[in-house]
Amino acid sequence: MDLSIFNGKTLFVTGATGLIGQTLIKRVIEFNRNNCGRIKVIASVRNMEKAHGIFGEDNPEEELSYVVSDICSIPLEDMGIDYIVHTASNTSSKAFVERPMEIIETAVGGTKRVLELAKINGIRAMAYLSTMEVYGTPSTDEKIDERHSTNLDTMSVRSCYPESKRMCESICASYQKEYGVPTVVLRLTQTFGPGVQYDDGRVFAEFARCAIEGRDIVLKTKGETKREYLHVDDAVNAIFTSLIKGCPGEAYNVANEETYCSILEMAELVADRYAEGRISVRIQEEDSSKYGYAPTLHMNLDTSKFRDLGWIPEHNLEDTFKDMIANMNK
Repeated sequence: MDLSIFNGKTLFVTGATGLIGQTLIKRVIEFNRNNCGRIKVIASVRNMEKAHGIFGEDNPEEELSYVVSDICSIPLEDMGIDYIVHTASNTSSKAFVERPMEIIETAVGGTKRVLELAKINGIRAMAYLSTMEVYGTPSTDEKIDERHSTNLDTMSVRSCYPESKRMCESICASYQKEYGVPTVVLRLTQTFGPGVQYDDGRVFAEFARCAIEGRDIVLKTKGETKREYLHVDDAVNAIFTSLIKGCPGEAYNVANEETYCSILEMAELVADRYAEGRISVRIQEEDSSKYGYAPTLHMNLDTSKFRDLGWIPEHNLEDTFKDMIANMNK
């Protein structure tokens, strides 16, 4: 994707060492160096050692600088920011059931802080990364557009994550209405690819590890949940598209609709394609609520509203696993 439109502009990125944040920043650095670009990134990080391990230590300050801070304590000052990409979020399913208040406080407090920063800087646009989970647990294969209702159970502790995301979306809409802060909400499906840590606890990473290590894939459920997926590079393209073409105050579903499949089908694909039949998929059911897994659902997102802006995902599910496994094997 051509980033020339951002030349001479400054992007502020939260969650900069997370999968999507680091991929976006690396894309900007690559563009600058290959095209004599002049895009500056201010990365919000909590750990400079981790940041240096990802981005190196020799980046010129006019290209990449840092704000070292917890998301809820980002300094509120005019930094000359033109665009904000708010990716920071705790996506650990186990934390959803073990530390629900921290999930809520970080999401809501952090998002409000970032929006205050946006207001002070008079930004051109902000992208807030929300989640498909705001729709709850659909039980059929019906297409889900941005107007779809939710069946979230507020008394379920695990709902701390999707409910806090819903609240953050409302805060974004409120800042848009009351203060004129131009924010676009992206409801992303599960996103992965190169850059996923080897010890990541999510199911796609476990499938990849099983293929690499030659271990059978053992499902803790029947694997009936169905959803779409997204390559991290397609997610980054979606973010840049939203900053350029997104309508402030609107929410957009973002997924590759062609990847819609069940967890079991995904496990079988990995075992067949990336372990060459050396491993099997076994079901060993147990109480999965202790892991913070979402209930069985069918999340068949309709992405036509966002595709109408010109965005098209380029990577299928096989590509996504291929790229992630290759990166894990480095």
